[in-house]
Amino acid sequence: MSFARAARALRRLSGPAGLYRAPVYTACTVAALVITFGLGKDLTWDTLHYHLYAGLCALHDRFAQDYFAAGPQAYLNPWPYAPFYALVAAGLSSVAIGVLLTVAGSGALWLTYELAAAVSPLAEPRGRAALGVVAVALALLNPVLLQELGSAAADLSTAELALAGWLLLLAAVRTPHLAPVLAGAVLLGAASALKLSNALHALAAGVLVLLVPVPWRARLRYAGVYALGGGAAFALIAAPWSIRLAQLFGNPFFPFFNGLFRSPDFITQPLRQLRFIPASLSEALWRPFAMLDPTPMVHNELRAPDGRYALLLLLAAALLGLSLWRRLGWGRSPAAPSVTAGGLRPLAALGAAFALDWMLWLWTSGNSRYFLSGSCVAAALAAALMPLVTGRQPGRWATLAAVAVALGTIHLAMNATGLRWSAVPWDRSPWLRVEVPPRLAAAPALYLSIGANSNAFLAAYLPGGSGFVNFTGAYPLGPAGASGARVAALIRRFAPHLRMLVAGERLYTDLKQIPNLPDVDGALARFGLRADAADCARITVRGSGPDAQAARGVLHLVSCGLLPGAAPEYGPDPAAERAAELILDRLEAACPLLLEPRPPLTEYRNRRYQRVYLNTDLYGWVSRGYVKIANPVSGDGPFFLGPEEEWLRAPPPVVCSRRAGHDFARVLLPGPQRR
Repeated sequence: MSFARAARALRRLSGPAGLYRAPVYTACTVAALVITFGLGKDLTWDTLHYHLYAGLCALHDRFAQDYFAAGPQAYLNPWPYAPFYALVAAGLSSVAIGVLLTVAGSGALWLTYELAAAVSPLAEPRGRAALGVVAVALALLNPVLLQELGSAAADLSTAELALAGWLLLLAAVRTPHLAPVLAGAVLLGAASALKLSNALHALAAGVLVLLVPVPWRARLRYAGVYALGGGAAFALIAAPWSIRLAQLFGNPFFPFFNGLFRSPDFITQPLRQLRFIPASLSEALWRPFAMLDPTPMVHNELRAPDGRYALLLLLAAALLGLSLWRRLGWGRSPAAPSVTAGGLRPLAALGAAFALDWMLWLWTSGNSRYFLSGSCVAAALAAALMPLVTGRQPGRWATLAAVAVALGTIHLAMNATGLRWSAVPWDRSPWLRVEVPPRLAAAPALYLSIGANSNAFLAAYLPGGSGFVNFTGAYPLGPAGASGARVAALIRRFAPHLRMLVAGERLYTDLKQIPNLPDVDGALARFGLRADAADCARITVRGSGPDAQAARGVLHLVSCGLLPGAAPEYGPDPAAERAAELILDRLEAACPLLLEPRPPLTEYRNRRYQRVYLNTDLYGWVSRGYVKIANPVSGDGPFFLGPEEEWLRAPPPVVCSRRAGHDFARVLLPGPQRR
């Protein structure tokens, strides 16, 4: 049972269609490069928030000097991001890095070709290769895959491991043998260890193992080998990072599964990102067609119209109808094509595994970034079903394929603005050009960062002994409990070398400008600190992309020294804070399914008392005498829920609703909204 045997099984699986492998692979990589460099360099929020920082953590132990430096994402397995960090640290140009990342990402297209050739119902080598090419073309119509080509995200690289695992298991379905089962289990276990979302694909792939054509006793042995091999690979690859997490937090998967391990450093309620999860069965059933809509917040934060799942569903329905038509003898129907010697079992097995994978994905996230391997499987399935629907004449299924690809291309081209988060022209300069003032580069300090974007990437550009804490962001940290003790210990260790970090060109005193001194001091008050407005420096980051915080590709960050003693004029008022907490508690009780996990820390930010809800991206707050709620990710709100005094007397009747998509969450009062 070796990988050599597994490789031989794969060669038998593709058969004569493998003769076309070299030109197809070359064309896939060239197409990926053309698309990547045509769209521009993409520098996402995640890259600045945690991708580069995670790669740094993989190669440098940061546990002693950082704490939630990139929020909860700081503790994801960092190894998938190590190659990107290594390329950036080596000083390669953005063009060189883009080429290397894109070539590596094009492997998903190679594997899509192999999957389609493996399940092709056509016996002729040319036909099987042609269906593989159709599958590749359909895979390239996935806007989310195009977003990830040439980027630092680990979704595509780990999806390739999962796809390779599925392909090996498919080889066992075609020619029963333990070697490809074990090899596939290892790859899927590795993919799951590197990115936990791949564990669902590993679970769904178990259907392929259960459909290997051997007696049930042997099938159970195959399933045991799959479970043990995948579990061993997961444990081996996850162990180095998980051991460190267990030593520090008592939870080897921190921050996940904390309801089981109960680390005092994080909430114990379940974490479940509801952003794209259907809110009802009807939404779930409609999702393949909803994804045709070229609007944001359907299955991705950007505009990502994708008609391939609707196509696959229609093809499957048409095939079912034709099968019933033939079985009942109601009339003539297109003659079925001559099939490969292995029959349709591999195609049926792949379809069954994909159906389970789709349902698990919708139930857990519905986010297409976590379904890239399933997306490529869908392309292979759609291509393979075409000859079964149209009949054995090549002209028919080729016409159907050409029409499907042409319509998909037009649909995507008309909405191409969603293919990059922040397109920046490629050049021969470094991926990021970070200009650090000499006084910040001279000595390490502890940086307390403010904002949902932690800007933790700066850890790679500041003195190595510097520490980072993102204390107010997606997961705010307070002065109490284990988190407060850890932050206080870092403050004592680095004092007096303490600084705050926030996005902006300068620190303003005017409340109408962001960032401003009252807001910063109000946030720092929880740790008994205040900003020294006379000791501020500006860090400039060029090539960072035109987003809300970076005009013309230039991001400015302000860092000011910190002084002991909170600024009482800018800190929270104890009586107002108690009233706000009572109101927010009542709001959470009125909308328990929306405002979770709870209760989060109540922050004082910009003269308002607010809470952030990780599972739904919602912010609830009390300010200027009103209770409000908003979703900054989807752009819903702010919704005004009535005066503060009314909530203090008795909670008004509130109607809460949620639906996946653009208007993700709304909290409405009966009758007209008050603004």
